[in-house]
Amino acid sequence: PSPVPTPATTHAVRCEPEPGVAEVTGEPWPQQRLRFERVWRLTRGEGVTVAVVDSGVDATHPQLSGVVVRQEDLTGTDKRDCVGHGTAVAGIIAGRDLTSRGVPVMGVAPDARILSIKQTEGRSGDVSRLARGIRRAADLGADVINVSVQAQDHPALKSAVTYAHDKDAVIVAAAGNVKQDDGAVAAAYPAEYPGVIAVGSASPDGAKSEFSNGVTRISVTAPGAGITSAWTGGGYRTGLDGTSFAAPFVSGVVALVRARHPELDHWQIKRRLERTAEGGGMAGTGAGLVNPLLAVTSVIPATEEKAAAPPIVLARAPVPDARKQAIAVVIAAGAVGATALVVFVALMLPRARRRGWRAGNVRGTPRATQ
Repeated sequence: PSPVPTPATTHAVRCEPEPGVAEVTGEPWPQQRLRFERVWRLTRGEGVTVAVVDSGVDATHPQLSGVVVRQEDLTGTDKRDCVGHGTAVAGIIAGRDLTSRGVPVMGVAPDARILSIKQTEGRSGDVSRLARGIRRAADLGADVINVSVQAQDHPALKSAVTYAHDKDAVIVAAAGNVKQDDGAVAAAYPAEYPGVIAVGSASPDGAKSEFSNGVTRISVTAPGAGITSAWTGGGYRTGLDGTSFAAPFVSGVVALVRARHPELDHWQIKRRLERTAEGGGMAGTGAGLVNPLLAVTSVIPATEEKAAAPPIVLARAPVPDARKQAIAVVIAAGAVGATALVVFVALMLPRARRRGWRAGNVRGTPRATQ
């Protein structure tokens, strides 16, 4: 069992998050696109605990009041969110429906509960502390663990992911962001680890956001550009960009699925989200945009639901290669006319031999990626 972390000595920090706005108007585009409220007659995420391993959560925010059931601080500062990042993530997952008060923003699974694990007091942190946060979330019984953080591969982080999976927690992680001046792009962790639902960002037009890391092996995408959510201090923040804000939309959908289908394990839930996503196939989009309604309501064959082995592993979508496409067309055409081909070879081979022709090896045959 994982040891209970010894609370670090608390030290004072300046808590000056960037300012938000007091109110927002108009329904945000992710809600219009995902329409997750259509699922609420079946499930609102009741009974599911989602851990937000992040910068803390403002539990006093009107949309999160009564939603945050526990707060843990691993930084040695305090439980406040002095960045705003964790509060925004929690609001996307389980922000209360306050439309009766004129608030158009709401969380995907408003009856889910938030477990806040504060693993950083700034915009960067320590990978070993992130690993501790994931383990702590698993020990506290989190059904879903949202990690809107991109880090490098590290033994402690990989071990923490395995530990949480062994406790059947679903881990949802951001695929990472890319800037034009970043140079070489690498996969983000823990999103790249097997079994983790890696989330890329989609823009309002449905395409992959330019900043979304396509090198990470993507499971699904979700809205991650121009996002509006709760913000530290009781207000809201608009125009948020990043896979950090795409991941919690998927965590909210996972909460809906876990509440409706408690018999499914973390692998089966990952597979369900991938099978019910829409519009995938392009580089960096995985199975496509998450679909809350289909994820909850689709009837998956029992043989697939009960499969114990890890399901589909979605490879990185390759850049289309015209030469390979041409080969595929030729192969398909040849399969249809196989009989005619045999006859042709029988007639032409003797003539070819007289001319000194020899068969050569076919190069560039596509192979399945692992």
